[in-house]
Amino acid sequence: MTTSTCYRPACGGGPNKLIQRIVEEFAQRFVRGPKILFLGDAADKEIVADLASMAELGLALPERGKAPDVLIYHTGRDWIIIVEAVTSHGPVDQKRKNELTELFADVRPGLVFVTAFPDRKTFARFHAAIAWETEVWIADAPDHMIHFNGERFLGPYA
Repeated sequence: MTTSTCYRPACGGGPNKLIQRIVEEFAQRFVRGPKILFLGDAADKEIVADLASMAELGLALPERGKAPDVLIYHTGRDWIIIVEAVTSHGPVDQKRKNELTELFADVRPGLVFVTAFPDRKTFARFHAAIAWETEVWIADAPDHMIHFNGERFLGPYA
């Protein structure tokens, strides 16, 4: 996957732009051997999914409204990175983390939950709601992550 790839749902503005940055910047920096499995777009109701790869990992395509914004397979660690773009669904708070954990309960790879924000100002509005044992990525500071504890740590040095 190259950083010039523009996935159709991620080519517009608003939440689409953040989803594009998740794919092109976050995945390239923090996920060794990233494989984009799923992109959902709440605004346009468009979906890009690698159904064959998802099936190999035991992932079923979630129904609309329950699916996260982005699913990335971390081939090096056998983890599924579940990313919510705060501009579409809001952050991964404890309720959303519980929903996603239940939704992907039968998946073999480990789960990592990430909330993506476009900027620190938006993060500041939501920071108190972020669930423990999740990660935060802020697009205007793309080289850094905020780790809210937990056993699965994403990072360029991990």
